[in-house]
Amino acid sequence: MTTRIQWGWTEAAERWNGRLAMLGFVIALATELLTGQGVIQQISSLVPHR
Repeated sequence: MTTRIQWGWTEAAERWNGRLAMLGFVIALATELLTGQGVIQQISSLVPHR
């Protein structure tokens, strides 16, 4: 019995993409609530300015 791996836009791939997107949104919202800074502010604070 072999399992065939499908590539591309399959139903399972889209389901995982949606789940990971929801997880990323929740993490972004939680860090914004905890730090008081927006996502863009947090990213820009990591980039060194000249």
